[in-house]
Amino acid sequence: MSQNKQIIVKEIPKGQLGNEHFEIQTVVMPTPGDGELLIKTILMSIDAANRAWMQGATYREAVKPGDVMHTYSIGEVIESKSDSHSVGDIVAVEAGWSEHVVVNAKRAQKMPEMASLSHLISVFGIAGRTAYHGLVDVGRPVEGETVLVSAAAGSVGGYVGQIAKSLGCRAVGIAGGPEKCAWVKEELGFDDCIDYRAPGLFKAIHAACPDGVDVYFDNVGGEILETVLFQMNDKGRVACCGAISQYDGSAPSGPRNLPGMVVVKRLRMEGFIVTDFAKEAHRATKELQQLVQSGKLKIQEDIFEGLERAPDALIGLLAGDNRGKRMVRVAPDPA
Repeated sequence: MSQNKQIIVKEIPKGQLGNEHFEIQTVVMPTPGDGELLIKTILMSIDAANRAWMQGATYREAVKPGDVMHTYSIGEVIESKSDSHSVGDIVAVEAGWSEHVVVNAKRAQKMPEMASLSHLISVFGIAGRTAYHGLVDVGRPVEGETVLVSAAAGSVGGYVGQIAKSLGCRAVGIAGGPEKCAWVKEELGFDDCIDYRAPGLFKAIHAACPDGVDVYFDNVGGEILETVLFQMNDKGRVACCGAISQYDGSAPSGPRNLPGMVVVKRLRMEGFIVTDFAKEAHRATKELQQLVQSGKLKIQEDIFEGLERAPDALIGLLAGDNRGKRMVRVAPDPA
């Protein structure tokens, strides 16, 4: 009987996430029923949201002890019980950390041909579209403005800064450590990058953004968001994408200067999820393709090999050790 490996959440951590909170299991290969597909997982997206889902229901159900860890993945249909999909189709699905999954065919989105399927998760997938819609549709930058983005070396932040530059804005990043900051400037082309681990964050932001901040793309929340709000220009916009600083611990913090700072500076803060813009996906993909082809947008990917590496990939991501879009390769791209 065929077997299938998967990774479950053994227990919900009270503090920081560790390998001890996961368990690899070998189970019987799932079998599709009418209207369902059996999919071989090729690539799994690793996101800070994985950790947030362990803390309770958000825009999706909470991950509970015993659950296969949730994920967004790209896979190949290897058995179809639906007229809508054929064996060999490459699809995107909300699934789990598993070598194989069974899903309703209605939940499997057919993907276009791509030389490297990893690009369907990075620049033309969740990361790229989150950066595009969050900046363009939520932040609404204008040529000449200053765009500040946290987690600038991450899967989304790196694209935000590059898109901002293509729009004629000054792009400033916030990242952890001098090496990452140098990489953000030299490799991704940001105008400047601030090391949040160094002392004097307020002064560093002021020095890097002497004319203030017009658009802040927030991936971290907490103390950094609190500090940035003081330096926003009147009528500034804050695109709230994530709060990675708040996910992996038991004591969420700040910002403490809300709503006062929003009122005084007449700021607009708006949270968003990339699926809010599902009907605009074609526009985003077209724009991103043009930026890649013109050389204005560099594709940065950070891929771990093997299903069993998924916990390490997530734990490392939460510690900030990734550069570019992190994912786990479970199987090779089809020949």
